[in-house]
Amino acid sequence: MAEQHTAEDMQKRVHAFISQFEEGYFSPLAMMARLTEEMGELAREMNHYYGEKPKKSSEEDKKLEEELGDLLFVIITMANSLDIDLNEAFDISISKIEKRDQNRWTKKENES
Repeated sequence: MAEQHTAEDMQKRVHAFISQFEEGYFSPLAMMARLTEEMGELAREMNHYYGEKPKKSSEEDKKLEEELGDLLFVIITMANSLDIDLNEAFDISISKIEKRDQNRWTKKENES
């Protein structure tokens, strides 16, 4: 099993990696472009796994985990560069979703 990391751990690790380079973090707009690029790569893999578009024999085999990991890395770099705590961002988001969507779908019956 892979090592477990908190959002804080991941943000610190990404910051340590990025901080070793003179260029530092990309601009927010450049990171938005990277996020879009990575989302497209994830979409392509999802289409290969679950859609109607099989891979060409010449295409590299990638795992969905790798593509999700790339997406997560870019999200973390964006959060770091904008001084956003991902724990706080998640708390804000999940609280909003839990309230807004609490009656949106059919709830499972309690299994006794």
